[in-house]
Amino acid sequence: MVLKILRNALGMVIVAGDHLTRFSRIKRDTQEQNKVAEETRNMTLYHFFACPFCVKTRRAIHKLNLPISKKNAAKGSEFRQELAQGGGKIQVPCLHIKHANGNDEWLYDSNAIIDMLQQKFGA
Repeated sequence: MVLKILRNALGMVIVAGDHLTRFSRIKRDTQEQNKVAEETRNMTLYHFFACPFCVKTRRAIHKLNLPISKKNAAKGSEFRQELAQGGGKIQVPCLHIKHANGNDEWLYDSNAIIDMLQQKFGA
């Protein structure tokens, strides 16, 4: 019980620190940003609000100016079951990518997600 309270309090401190120190977003012209929006249309990030690895991933998404859909997979959320069924496990952050060929990719691990996004959308 005490551990849960401490973990939640620390999570809120991390989230607050993130919002106070966010970097500015990458600037793109309208046509280029529309292209990025189209490419990210089939991406969804499953996350927990106060998870440090999720904060790190959301921070990178913000910095790269990517309009990726986000779903909170906390206990009791409808998205938790969606993550378990689709990805095979409840682990966050998880980037779900629906490819044009009909295949689904479930990318776990914040570093792997950030690396892929930076390679694809970085300046």
